[in-house]
Amino acid sequence: MKLSGAEIIIKSLQEEGVDAIFGYPGGQVIPFYDALYDATLKHYLVRHEQGAAHAADGYARATGKPGVCVATSGPGATNLVTGIATAYMDSIPMIAITGQVPCSMIGKDSFQEADITGITLPITKHNFLVDDINDLARIIKESFHIATTGRPGPVLIDVPKNVQVESTNYKYPETVSLKGYKVTMEANKAQVKNAVNLIKESRRPVIYAGGGVVNSGASSELYRLAELTSSPVTTTLMGIGSFPETHPLSLGMLGMHGTKAANYAVTDCDLLIAVGARFDDRVTGNIAEFAPKARIIHIDIDAAEIGKNIRIDVPIVGDVKNVLTELNKKLEQTESHEWYNKIIELKDKYPLAYENNGKLKPQFIIEQIYDLTKGEAIITTEVGQNQMWAAQYYKYTKPRSFISSGGLGTMGYGFPAAIGAKVGCPDAVVIDIAGDGSIQMNIQELATAVQYNIPVIVAILNNNYLGMVRQWQELFYDRRYSHTDITGPDFVKLAEAYGAMGIRVTEPGQVKPALKQAIEAKRPVVIDFVVDREENVFPMVPPGGANHKMLGG
Repeated sequence: MKLSGAEIIIKSLQEEGVDAIFGYPGGQVIPFYDALYDATLKHYLVRHEQGAAHAADGYARATGKPGVCVATSGPGATNLVTGIATAYMDSIPMIAITGQVPCSMIGKDSFQEADITGITLPITKHNFLVDDINDLARIIKESFHIATTGRPGPVLIDVPKNVQVESTNYKYPETVSLKGYKVTMEANKAQVKNAVNLIKESRRPVIYAGGGVVNSGASSELYRLAELTSSPVTTTLMGIGSFPETHPLSLGMLGMHGTKAANYAVTDCDLLIAVGARFDDRVTGNIAEFAPKARIIHIDIDAAEIGKNIRIDVPIVGDVKNVLTELNKKLEQTESHEWYNKIIELKDKYPLAYENNGKLKPQFIIEQIYDLTKGEAIITTEVGQNQMWAAQYYKYTKPRSFISSGGLGTMGYGFPAAIGAKVGCPDAVVIDIAGDGSIQMNIQELATAVQYNIPVIVAILNNNYLGMVRQWQELFYDRRYSHTDITGPDFVKLAEAYGAMGIRVTEPGQVKPALKQAIEAKRPVVIDFVVDREENVFPMVPPGGANHKMLGG
């Protein structure tokens, strides 16, 4: 069967089970979009290429399947960069397809030419420039394999225009063989045995779970490990949902804005079992004072992460699900009533709390969202105070229910990610917890949500500040609020201008009725919650400080 390069891209995507792509047309992808005109593949036209990347990312996080985005050459491709970097930092499988000027014009500073493979080399797991149509199907097959195996990540495929219009016989490869690309899935048995011995010797174990648990689909195995060993579980931002936060052994999140119970428990533990986490600086604080009494087991699919930031006693490289399965087989039920009682005492003594002074508090709004959705919604977030409050005050019980930019901390992420999540999980209630600063970075995607009637809800915690930066300025810069006091638009009118529903809430009693109205509307809704302006996120570990020396909370 003879197909054009553009048709091969579409056919190959369908072979990989892709059911949705997010993109924006332009000169060097017109052949692809022309072929798409007759295809059954669902395409969502975003209003900015960054929105396409974040939507593909949100789709991937919500479904576990790779997200796909498309952009033209030059500025179209470079507009994807922030979204690609976001996915790379958080190990999210994504395929980014970019158009490129014809091969004969590459390197000549042609109109809308950019070396996108060079630009994205540090922020992709791998990338390809396709210079021969006969390689196209194979490269797409390899790209999906690379993006979804081992430690997941984004792969970029740059396709010159001439490759899209040329034709060749099409046959999609059945297998992939990549020299030098080997993924260690099974754990070293000797290291598993060493880990078992450490666990048996431990009296105060803590499990520290990261995004690798979610990516591996290992939540059940993590749950089993926690109950077998009576180990409390704390998670990173990316690990939220990997262990039910309603469980007595849950400590919530740890680190800079983690719970006091989590940070104190890690400081006092004699064994830290790190599962699919990378000892990020926002988690560890001052490394010299992180888990100072503990021996450390580190389980991760990526050998490069072992020992990168912190000394490890037992390293185990392998797929988290497989490693935990092997560990659980070799462990017997153990109980430490003294340690369990200590954990319950910490949780009772140091609950998350905020002052109820009659003003509309952002924490209260998150609690009301949780109460109304019974913890069953998919929550996406922007970045800043809104992100931390969403992580702290909504109780997540399932993986892939909390979607947020962790490693890169990308403002403007949450709304397009919510669109992608809703496309991937159409039956779920999807709510973006936003700040009035962050939402404006990609608010144009309201047009996308309205055009395709994607009923996402945006809950703006509006304090007329760039809240997290203002908080740092208050605490560490003598309240010198340099360029963080912002004047936003009328979000209700803006939502209505786009064709969405807009609601404003100024009083605590209005919160739940507004949320109910938004959920029942079955259309895109923006709720402008006018909150207490100088409310802070606590607890907080000062930058570079030790986790057990927290402010507030």
